[in-house]
Amino acid sequence: MTIKLIAIGKTDAENLQSLIDDYLKRLSFYVKFSIEIIPDLKNAKNLREDQQKQKEGELILSKLNATDVLVLLDENGKQMDSVHFSEYLQKQMNSGIKQLVFAIGGPYGFSGEVYKKANGKLSLSKMTFSHQMIRLFFIEQLYRGFTILRNEPYHHR
Repeated sequence: MTIKLIAIGKTDAENLQSLIDDYLKRLSFYVKFSIEIIPDLKNAKNLREDQQKQKEGELILSKLNATDVLVLLDENGKQMDSVHFSEYLQKQMNSGIKQLVFAIGGPYGFSGEVYKKANGKLSLSKMTFSHQMIRLFFIEQLYRGFTILRNEPYHHR
C-alpha cells in the first residue's frame, strides 16, 4: 500500500518545511509516501467561498485514481489517539487497498463532491491549525503510527 497526502498551497515557512522533510525521510523506512501540492487558486480573493471550494474540490478529485481510498482531514471527522490511528493504518494495509489518500482542504474546507467521494473523515483536533501546520502534524502522526506498529520506542505508551 502507498499513502499520499493531497494539500492545497505550498508550505511557505522554511522551518516548517525542514521539519516536514525530516519526518518524510523517517517515514520512507516504513511506507511509500508522497505529498501532492495543489497550487493556491489564482485570484481566489475574487471568488465566493462556495466557488473556491468547488474549484479546489475539482482539483483534489482530479488527483485521485478510481481505486484510491480517500480520507479527509476534517474538523468534523473521527478523532482517535495515536495507538488507534496505528491500528487504523494496519487495518487499511490488511484490506489490500493500493493507495490510501488523505486530503487537506483549502481555507473553507471541502466541496460537497469531495465529501461524497470520501471514504472517511479524520480530525486531528477540535482546535483549528494552519494548513501548513496540519501537514507537519499529520506526517508526524503517520510516522508515530508506523513506529507503534513496529513496537519501536518513539511512542512511549
